[in-house]
Amino acid sequence: MPGENLTRDEARERAALLSVDGYEVSLDLRSAVGEHSGGGPRTFRSVTTVRFRCAEPGASSFADLIAPGVTALSLNGRDLDPGRVFDGSRITLEDLAAENELVVDARCAYSRTGEGMHRFVDPEDGEVYLYTQYEPADSRRVFANFEQPDLKAPYRFEVRAPEGWTVWSNGAGELTDGVWRFAETKPISTYITCVVAGPYHYATDSYERVLEDGTRLEIPLGAMCRKGLAPHFDADDVFLVTKQGLDFFHDHFDYPYPFGKYDQAFVPEYNLGAMENPGMVTFREEFIFRGKVTRASYEGRANVVLHEMAHMWFGDLVTMEWWDDLWLKESFADFMGAFSLVGATRFTDGWITFANRRKAWAYRADQLPSTHPITADIRDLQDAKLNFDGITYAKGASVLKQLVAYVGQDAFLEGARRYFKRHAYGNTRLGDLLSVLEETSGRDMAAWSRAWLQTAGVNSLTPQVLLREDGRIDELAVVQEAAESHPELRPHRVAVGLYRRTDAGALERYAQAETDVEGARTVVAELAGADAPELVLVNDDDLTYCKTRFDETSLAALRRGLGSMTDPLARALCWSALWNMTRDALLPAREFIGLVVKFAGRETDIGVLQMLHAWAESAAVHYTAAERRAEAGRELCRIASVQMYSAEAGSEHQLAWARFFAHVAAVPADFELLTSLLDGTVTLPGLEVDQELRWAFLEPLAAHGAADEKRLDEELARDDTASGKRHHVRCLAARPSAAVKAQCWAQVVESDALSNALVEATISGFAQASQRELLAPYAERYFAAIERVWTERSIQIGMDVVRGLFPSFQDSQATLDATDAWLTSHEDAAPALRRLVLESRDDLARALRGQACDAAAAGS
Repeated sequence: MPGENLTRDEARERAALLSVDGYEVSLDLRSAVGEHSGGGPRTFRSVTTVRFRCAEPGASSFADLIAPGVTALSLNGRDLDPGRVFDGSRITLEDLAAENELVVDARCAYSRTGEGMHRFVDPEDGEVYLYTQYEPADSRRVFANFEQPDLKAPYRFEVRAPEGWTVWSNGAGELTDGVWRFAETKPISTYITCVVAGPYHYATDSYERVLEDGTRLEIPLGAMCRKGLAPHFDADDVFLVTKQGLDFFHDHFDYPYPFGKYDQAFVPEYNLGAMENPGMVTFREEFIFRGKVTRASYEGRANVVLHEMAHMWFGDLVTMEWWDDLWLKESFADFMGAFSLVGATRFTDGWITFANRRKAWAYRADQLPSTHPITADIRDLQDAKLNFDGITYAKGASVLKQLVAYVGQDAFLEGARRYFKRHAYGNTRLGDLLSVLEETSGRDMAAWSRAWLQTAGVNSLTPQVLLREDGRIDELAVVQEAAESHPELRPHRVAVGLYRRTDAGALERYAQAETDVEGARTVVAELAGADAPELVLVNDDDLTYCKTRFDETSLAALRRGLGSMTDPLARALCWSALWNMTRDALLPAREFIGLVVKFAGRETDIGVLQMLHAWAESAAVHYTAAERRAEAGRELCRIASVQMYSAEAGSEHQLAWARFFAHVAAVPADFELLTSLLDGTVTLPGLEVDQELRWAFLEPLAAHGAADEKRLDEELARDDTASGKRHHVRCLAARPSAAVKAQCWAQVVESDALSNALVEATISGFAQASQRELLAPYAERYFAAIERVWTERSIQIGMDVVRGLFPSFQDSQATLDATDAWLTSHEDAAPALRRLVLESRDDLARALRGQACDAAAAGS
């Protein structure tokens, strides 16, 4: 990644000097098909004409382009020598006029890393598919530009493509004389321009709405995927959620969708969940389900569809000035995704998923040494790439949910409406949003912002209950604490709920009071005199962002009757709190696993159940004392088997338990059952062992030596598709062989031949919790290799390798010491690389503390 970074100071200097009037971009993608000759990368021709103004005639600046070569360059009709002005990532622009025209004719490279113009060859039929992915700064891999979000401009794209292909971009397009020409866009940032091209399967629909002024808004809708996935593509459901979202946002935003058409492309080998390119949203194709999945998967897809749609206003229409204020789009889109999911679709329990899954991501990120305020300090593009994290997304969304409770929903939405109208097609900072919220709410947003947006860390809230002699509450207080590293105590709007068992044995709420928690201790006066509770839930209804703690009475009530809580949100909040306690070494992993074994079978919310499965497996692998790890795994396998057989035939709970059984299978009898389910000698009424479930069963068999290469090759022959290829690579990498691990290491660390998706699959298979001894030699090799990998590979592949190959299963003090030694001896390494290593170190240290807590519980 040498020479490819851009600093905030450079961007500010360039933005003060330049303003961009428009781009014309011509791409010739006919080279995407056919044989490739020569030793260099496969390339395509990219010709860019950009018109821009300079505030200081005679000054110098630069344009951005990452390309193997430049054929011709001209500035204001003056030919420039590419060898002198182009260094591989920047084009030096000297002696600028007041008005300028730059023309760049370049050879740009197709990508195999998901960055820039990604090229994918479908192994099933040999078809080639292209798509672009740019955020935060990879459009410069496709055309020359000024790659920063605050230099917005309109774009005109034209594309030459192989015969028989269709091409899409942000604007509407048509094919004339062999060239796809697209309508000029509104002023947008470079990173949200987009081109998708290939023989995609394409479905269409339309959305219509009469606006308040009587005009009719018509939005053509499209959805596409590879031809091989077309039989599985439920485009009707995608269109349903899309229309529901458009209705919802038009109802609440009072600003018509501004980008004409609305296409959604589900593309292969995608690094992200999705990307909000206006008029041309891209998604990972895994959102097209090849087998049976649970309702949680459909809910997750709907949430992403709505998240990206919210970006059309928060992020595309109004864009942050620099990546410091990334939250201005991502936090809002994350919140609006859940808000609209509940308000507009069939997934009315979306806030449960938000509390259970999204917040878990935020809580983890906010306790890492790399935690940062929601409004972050982003020095450069590498910082920006790493800040698409649980703080910017999930914590930011959680804080916005708290803000809605603080200022009221009406004031919040009116603030959004004014924000869109005031800053349409422009760029903003934090203060721009706070000013409109102050106008609409009458609240002091500066103080709220200082507490919630400009400080890092998560508070914990614990109830303190004093009882009178008659057994009623004398005083109930909420105690707020903060970590020493981030001591800020914040204002919290909370609902405090009191729960007790009914005569029928259900644990139900009988009293609740909303209050503002301020400072270290807040008395909830409204609950004085109430009957004594068995359980106090200090963040009932999940209004604020905090770690919920329990007093001993409440904890005892959960040990007795967590499964009997009738409110699904309250139950999910309790599970989340218990998991946070496990991660914080306040609750032994064996106790958390015991609660899962005891109560998970009664969980009705499928998303919560699947999260419990993931947490329980993590507790067994990372937080359980080493000497008890095998026993913990057997406990989980036993309950998974029991529940798999006892769940309703054909239900999503049966499917979830079957998948969990495969994850935790550990002894020969488990592998025999999985093998029998695969070959059909054993059947489970209602359980369809479809192709995706077959691969889920095969991975543990491969990892434990119960499925060899021949067996895996036979399965690939049965599923010779792009998805099958990825599963096959992962299963091959999982085999318990030193030679296999050495080959995987070489393919990922020593070579760049694999695509991003196959790098991800290889790493996933390589790192198996059951193979700690086999993986031990790679701890030392990891620390020897990562700086070279970071320097030589793209940032996405670098992130995958540094995160995925960290020796987390070598969970010992020696590994912690080795990590510290690397950090000490590499203080001058790239800050983004050090951040990744620091985060992995923190996860390891937390695991060791959890194991010590679990071991201590055994002797108590």
